[in-house]
Amino acid sequence: MIVAIDGPAGSGKSTVAQTLARRLGFFYLDTGAMYRALTWLALREGTPLDDGEALARLAVEHPVTFGAGGAVEIAGHDVTEAIREADIDRHVPEVARHPAVREVMRERQRTLGNAGDAVIEGRDIGTVVVPQADVKVFLVANEAERARRRGADRPGVSATTLAADLRARDERDAVNTRPAPDALVLDTTTLTVDEVVSRIEALVEERR
Repeated sequence: MIVAIDGPAGSGKSTVAQTLARRLGFFYLDTGAMYRALTWLALREGTPLDDGEALARLAVEHPVTFGAGGAVEIAGHDVTEAIREADIDRHVPEVARHPAVREVMRERQRTLGNAGDAVIEGRDIGTVVVPQADVKVFLVANEAERARRRGADRPGVSATTLAADLRARDERDAVNTRPAPDALVLDTTTLTVDEVVSRIEALVEERR
């Protein structure tokens, strides 16, 4: 069974997806981490971020893997912590916007996700990556709450900066961030993680 969880940055999808996967005993696949890992490697290797074909080749040569405990690995490096740095935040949209890169990544995501029961989270999972997913959920939240959540993960960054970054990110990601026609849209603004996970878990049980 595949559960697809999509939504914009700060909507809560990572926390929800991780918690849901743990409860169900499913594999958790963070597709955003894959783009972040490629961005990290491109910066390290000096690959131009405006060269989609070069970035796609880099992704093919060094496929992202997930180790024990969900560790994110690329080119022999554990980048779990490094890919959450502000510098990666700034540059990952430049990498993810290239069609050639997205095609390579989507194929890798399908390979990883189809290995067994999985919770896959990202922005175009239910619409493009695995449109055949058994359960599709699209999470949303208001801007203030999304900025607050991002701030909790990025201490030292002002709320104003976070809000501006989210708006810019939303504009860049708009074409790839939309709910599938058959997705359950959940506003997580006032819901706890447990409440969101419980609703999705109930939907999973219905579809089993």
